[in-house]
Amino acid sequence: MDPALTSASSALVDETAAAIRARIMSGEIPIGAQLRQAELAKTLGVSRTPVREALRQLQTGGLIEVVPNRGAVVRVPAPWEVREAYEVRAELEGLSCARAVRRITRDGLAELRATNELLRPGDTPPDAASHAANDRFHTLIHDIAGNERLARVIKEINEAFPRNVSALVLQEHPRHRDDNFAEHERILAALAAEDVETARREMQAHVIEAGEQLARWYERRSATVFRG
Repeated sequence: MDPALTSASSALVDETAAAIRARIMSGEIPIGAQLRQAELAKTLGVSRTPVREALRQLQTGGLIEVVPNRGAVVRVPAPWEVREAYEVRAELEGLSCARAVRRITRDGLAELRATNELLRPGDTPPDAASHAANDRFHTLIHDIAGNERLARVIKEINEAFPRNVSALVLQEHPRHRDDNFAEHERILAALAAEDVETARREMQAHVIEAGEQLARWYERRSATVFRG
């Protein structure tokens, strides 16, 4: 086969997988939902072949699974998987935050504060913009930390679970929104004080708590998701 054609085919599969992953991560395709090749091919404007290969790729990555009599479905993560992943993420985010202490500028602190202000609890429920701000708060710290490999590994852990579920946790529980904002404020205070160990510790505790909330959400929901 022509190497150029092989490369183009591989690129199409990767693009198709990325498009399906984005729909899963946003919640457009919810956990437990069937992934029908014909429908996906029509929606994405491609043939079934790249869709089939893309689903295999996503299955290898653990985002989907093949269930007897149902075919490919968006996998419902086990709570223990979430807790394990967030335990690792907490260590990595703590390191990122510690590195950021040594590199943060006044402008960087100001941007972090402005981002967290978008998360200040109020009368209106959180929306897509506030969820984006929550993610932005963390990615800003990753950028300031200045370690691309570290940021990439954290991102890979985040992308193991649909991101819309994290938004649902905050949306359904006002107390979690209050806690999330307050935890960010403590991280900001440690960064401003140039306190490396407190910044590391506050970020680790924040991520562990977020993981526990997410794991409990899956515990509550797993029994209600149709499994075939």
